[in-house]
Amino acid sequence: MPKPKGPSRAEVLAAHGQTMPDIIAPNLDVLFCGINPSLYSVVIGHHFGRPGNRFWKAIHQAGFTHRLYDPSEDASLIDLGYGITNMAPRATARADELSKDEIKAGQQLLAAKVKKYQPKCLAFLGITAYRIAFAQPKAKIGPQPDWEGISIWALPNPSGLNAHYQVDGLAEVYGWVLDSKHLRS
Repeated sequence: MPKPKGPSRAEVLAAHGQTMPDIIAPNLDVLFCGINPSLYSVVIGHHFGRPGNRFWKAIHQAGFTHRLYDPSEDASLIDLGYGITNMAPRATARADELSKDEIKAGQQLLAAKVKKYQPKCLAFLGITAYRIAFAQPKAKIGPQPDWEGISIWALPNPSGLNAHYQVDGLAEVYGWVLDSKHLRS
């Protein structure tokens, strides 16, 4: 059977500025926070959906999932105790299209979600955006000071545009979250 064709260029471009619904529930073990949704993800309706994005491979190799999930299965992460949200709600082709003000404003939106849903841990996927949003210009990959009463981790962005990390490196660093004392056994 032939593989379904992805969205057209026109469909992807039309998604500029649109938003994605969160996959979130109370008391999650880990809330993964992307920088903002990609145009492609908005069109297909699933987080980290662009074929070059390494999120799904990285969380599987890190041990968050027992098998490799497809982006179309993103809602099933809730059953495993994980959720997905974004710092900035506006979809763009590249995260660097967001202004610093948008990222800083997104931190306030994120704070409201954290207060409402009380995840055990926030795994922020993008060190540069983390530094801007949390006014921590020297933050390094790894655990950060607790925030809003929860454990927070600044992790590398899984986008295929992030050439600093390959899947194995992402999986290793993401695995630190699972190994932390902050998660339930």
